[in-house]
Amino acid sequence: MKRQNIRTLSLIVCTLTYLVIGAAVFDALESDNEMQQRELISKVKARLIDKYNISNADYRVLEATIIRSVPHRAGHQWKFSGAFYFATTVITTIGYGHSTPTTIGGKTFCMFYALAGIPLGIVMFQSIGERINTFAAMLLRTCKRLAGKPADVTHMDLILVASGCGTFLIASGAYVFQSYEKWTYFDSLYYCFITLTTIGFGDYVALQKESALQSSPEYVTFALIFIMFGLTVISAAMNLLVLRFLTMNTLDEKRDKQEAQLAARGVF
Repeated sequence: MKRQNIRTLSLIVCTLTYLVIGAAVFDALESDNEMQQRELISKVKARLIDKYNISNADYRVLEATIIRSVPHRAGHQWKFSGAFYFATTVITTIGYGHSTPTTIGGKTFCMFYALAGIPLGIVMFQSIGERINTFAAMLLRTCKRLAGKPADVTHMDLILVASGCGTFLIASGAYVFQSYEKWTYFDSLYYCFITLTTIGFGDYVALQKESALQSSPEYVTFALIFIMFGLTVISAAMNLLVLRFLTMNTLDEKRDKQEAQLAARGVF
């Protein structure tokens, strides 16, 4: 028990330290650029108000109208294809924020839909991930036998395979998104990573170009398959990492139990 408590405390300290380091780095990298962007926006706003002789109130109305019109560029967000895309972002917890329900009925249904859909999605992805890991272990054993090596497959072997598959998936997916969205390859990599880790900032969202939801069914299909299959691969890797941690925890419990028994007998 003592060893488990130390590990838990260490994890808490490491996580908090990681957050502090992350905050410091993001502050150093992004703060100056944020200030420059704010100054630029203020200058452009002043120039537009002066050029077209409009009031601040009218400018705010225009600004709000433009912001609200952004999601509608992709076409009808709540027709079946757009609604299916939205439902996918709900149960996968990606939540881009590119499109949100506005009616009371839509918001109410979304909450209940998420309550049932998120656990269902987690269980499904974990279950498929386990099948993938089982299949990968079988392939590794076969390859090792053919190479004349011991057929033992470790967690680390499977983690390396899952990591390799995830890297390949992100790299290849980024190429397709680069072609369709006209993003840079780096921005496409960033989008794929943010999506498959379900962070979903919403700064880059696929299928938001002019009428993409209705005019590019093959691209809609690819984006949905990429998300579902990619999350499955990531779930496979997460299953392995969690299993590895649980194995270490179980070993600690056994060791603590043995030490307690020995202490009770007066060995220590």
